[in-house]
Amino acid sequence: MSSRLANALVLTGSAALLGGALAFQYLGHLAPCEMCLWQRWPHVAALVLGLAAWAMGSRRGVVALAAVAVLASAGIGYYHAGVEYHWWAGPQACTAPAFAAGTDFITAALASPMIRCDAAAWTLFGVSMAGYNALISTGIGGTALWLLRRRSRR
Repeated sequence: MSSRLANALVLTGSAALLGGALAFQYLGHLAPCEMCLWQRWPHVAALVLGLAAWAMGSRRGVVALAAVAVLASAGIGYYHAGVEYHWWAGPQACTAPAFAAGTDFITAALASPMIRCDAAAWTLFGVSMAGYNALISTGIGGTALWLLRRRSRR
């Protein structure tokens, strides 16, 4: 029973987070940066694994892999949130460098990425979408693993 509940949590949680991201993108017109897209892939993997586990009767090992995939998205989300809050540097491909004195501003601006990873496109209570993904994915993945572990102790 716990593996089915864990699998349902992973499936619904990942589907909701992906749906939310797509809603922000297509309904809210907030184009994702490169790191935003990175966070989506583990959720896609969790959905595929969760569906495979469901087809096999919620096999615990496959559900555990799906939960770990959700936690991978959380890890990327924490990293991305840190980049947005400027706690550490992000990948140069999607963060804007500081313009040096004497640099042609127009040329430098045109060479900068269009959608920056180091600027939050949306926040609520000071937490960005990457931060919410990190927090919610940690809850989903951690709870799913706890449910799986709880059954094994009986």
